[in-house]
Amino acid sequence: MPTIIDLRSDTVTLPPPEMRRAMYEAELGDDVYGEDPTVNRLQQRAAELLGKEAGLFVSTGTMGNLMAVLTHCRRGDEVILGDRSHIFNAEGGGSAVLGGVAMHPVPTEPDGTLSRAQLRAAVRDPSDAHYPRTALICLENTQNPCGGAVLDLPYMSQVRATADEIGVPIHLDGARLFNAAVYLGLPASDVVRAVDSVSFCFSKGLAAPVGSMLCGSRAFIEQAHCWRKVVGGGTRQAGVLAAAGLYALDHMVDRLADDHENARVLADGLVELPGVRLAQPRVQTNIVIVDVAGTGLAPTAFVERLMKEGVLSGEYGDTLVRFVTHYGIERADIDRALVSVRRIVQRVPV
Repeated sequence: MPTIIDLRSDTVTLPPPEMRRAMYEAELGDDVYGEDPTVNRLQQRAAELLGKEAGLFVSTGTMGNLMAVLTHCRRGDEVILGDRSHIFNAEGGGSAVLGGVAMHPVPTEPDGTLSRAQLRAAVRDPSDAHYPRTALICLENTQNPCGGAVLDLPYMSQVRATADEIGVPIHLDGARLFNAAVYLGLPASDVVRAVDSVSFCFSKGLAAPVGSMLCGSRAFIEQAHCWRKVVGGGTRQAGVLAAAGLYALDHMVDRLADDHENARVLADGLVELPGVRLAQPRVQTNIVIVDVAGTGLAPTAFVERLMKEGVLSGEYGDTLVRFVTHYGIERADIDRALVSVRRIVQRVPV
């Protein structure tokens, strides 16, 4: 059988052989005691790259975001965030379940931003005992459901000004932070300069098998470290995983530009097909979301037929299908995927 082309998500990446070798050879210790040298190097390296004082290695991006909210907020507080954000929609309500922290969603614009007017309107009157305390703003960069949309520096600076007016910190869900940095052509530290804390994933476009990072001030990370223990996130010889993160930071960031180019080629080819329409303002990074209503196929049928052609994609709403490029997907795979989509929209028998 031909090789499966898996465009469901960049979480399906497999580590390159050199990354596996780095994991095998990692110097190890007990990280609960703070004695794993590879974890310690990774935390320091990540903090330096992001221009923050300290970092904390965590198992997942969801855990990183949860630690951030629990550290910034106290029980009964409220977080302002986008109604299409991962924290609000896809993290099991952890902040409410474990921290008693409420979510106050505001509309996410098509470009992934939250309007300053909406942010300001969502702030609670601290003198009114009926309301919870507004304690945090959360942003997402890149913004996944908006097609990997990138928040640029002027916008981040505007939100910083709003947060300062309100008197609250900003946390950035930067699961695909380095995709944003590569798109903008800027160091990651510039992209996150306006925020107080940031999480990012090693296990998406950076191709590591496990792991995320939370960065912020030293005092913030010390408290987040306590919360990590509370939720069972303390690990022992975690350097075997941290080694993959170190390799990713050294070798897997610049190549994200290839994923972005493949996504643009894929999008350009898809919108030329009858009945297929781009469902995002533009393709900036590695996510392509298309509306297939015009093909006469429901997303479920579209995805199932494409799977029979050996191409995996993801149903993403009433009429939407998502494709994500990543390490392991080459230009030839994009060309083959386009041929397969053309066959199913033209009703060529599989």
